[in-house]
Amino acid sequence: MAIHFHDERNKYSYTTRNADEYWVDTMRDLLSGEFIQQAADIGCGGGIYSKALCELGIPNVLGIDYSISMLEGAKENCRKYPQIKFMQGNATALELESDQLDLILERALIHHFSDLNSCFTEAYRVLKPGGTFVLQDRTLQNVFQGGNEEHIRGWFFACYPHLIDKEVKRRFNSRDVNISLEEAGFEVVKELTILEKRQVYKDKNQLLNDIRKRTGRSILHELSDVELDKLINFISARLPDQKSIIEKDYWTIWKAIKR
Repeated sequence: MAIHFHDERNKYSYTTRNADEYWVDTMRDLLSGEFIQQAADIGCGGGIYSKALCELGIPNVLGIDYSISMLEGAKENCRKYPQIKFMQGNATALELESDQLDLILERALIHHFSDLNSCFTEAYRVLKPGGTFVLQDRTLQNVFQGGNEEHIRGWFFACYPHLIDKEVKRRFNSRDVNISLEEAGFEVVKELTILEKRQVYKDKNQLLNDIRKRTGRSILHELSDVELDKLINFISARLPDQKSIIEKDYWTIWKAIKR
C-alpha cells in the first residue's frame, strides 16, 4: 500500500534528519554568484531542505507541500528558522504571482507526477526571468545501483524484485527530464550525479529500527509488515554487528535557468 502523505501518523516521517553537508556544499557551488532573495522548496515534506536553503544564506524561503500533515511536521521541525514560511500548494497550480521567485528547489518530487510538463511549466511561470530551477530525483540508473553497506536501498530490490516494477513506473530517465525542461522554456546548464549521505547510524540495529518505521522511505509502504520483517532480516544478514553505518543514496541533480 502506497504511503498516505495526508495521514497524521506520517507527519514526522520526513523530519528526522538533516541535509548532508556534501549536499549543502554542492548547492553552494551550483548557486555560486547568484543573487537569491526569494526561494521556494516545493514538495518540502518535513522541511529538511528548507532549512538547508537557509544555511546557504537565503533570507526568505517558502516551503510548499500539498499535505497539511507534512506541513505541520515541517513547521515544528523549522520552528527556529523565522525566515521560513509555509503554505499548502500543488506544484502544478501554485497560488503565487508570476515572476516572483529567484530559486525553486524540487527535491524528490517529480517521481510523484506522471506528467512533467505541467510541473515544469508552473515552475517557469513563478520564477523571475533568469531565475534558477534546481531539480533532484532518482533516475532509473540511480535506483538500480547494487546494494552494499552504504547503499542500503539497493538491497530492497534484491530482496523484492517486484518493487522494481513500482520504481520503473514512477522514475524518469535523464533524457526525458531534459526534454521536458527545455519544452517548458528552461535552459539546462548542469546535470550531475551525487552520492548523498542520508544518515549515520551507530550500528545496524539503529538502521534496522529506522527501516521498520519506514522513515522517509515511501517505497517501503508498498510492503506488508510481514514482508518488511523479511527485508529487515535480509539486510541484517549482510551487515556487520558492531560497526557504524553511513547510509548513502544516489541522486541526479539538474540546474536549469529561466530564459
